[in-house]
Amino acid sequence: MRIQIFLTCIIVALFFVLRSGTVCAAEGEIVKIDKAQFKTLIMDYEKNPKVWKFAGKLPCIVDFYADWCGPCRTASPILEELAQKYKGKIVVYKVNTDQERELGTVFGISTIPAFLWVPKTGNPTMSSGIAQTRDATKEQFEKMIQDMLLKK
Repeated sequence: MRIQIFLTCIIVALFFVLRSGTVCAAEGEIVKIDKAQFKTLIMDYEKNPKVWKFAGKLPCIVDFYADWCGPCRTASPILEELAQKYKGKIVVYKVNTDQERELGTVFGISTIPAFLWVPKTGNPTMSSGIAQTRDATKEQFEKMIQDMLLKK
């Protein structure tokens, strides 16, 4: 009987963790998120519509993308590399704009890929598009990480 009660408690706890929007990913991995997770992990723009209040522990990049977007597909492996390179220092999130239209509207995204560069303190910066080559794009992203996210 005690085992049944214990297992029931575990199942109920797991249900609430899964429903809460909590995202678990290994360090250095890109994390795909939805609106609820964005509000929990990055910023609750409904609760604080006029003031940026970052909820994260590490600076982050939010990649607003769509599966059909060629430049988005070019940026994705570069972001995966950078997530690994800077693991423990930054987090890289991905938001599918086809599935999360409200987030795209909230951030005024009219072209993709678009990137939200969120420092630990201060306001975020939005950028869009990629450079003409893979190397130039990686260099551009590295500069943004250094200048926007890891500046001291």
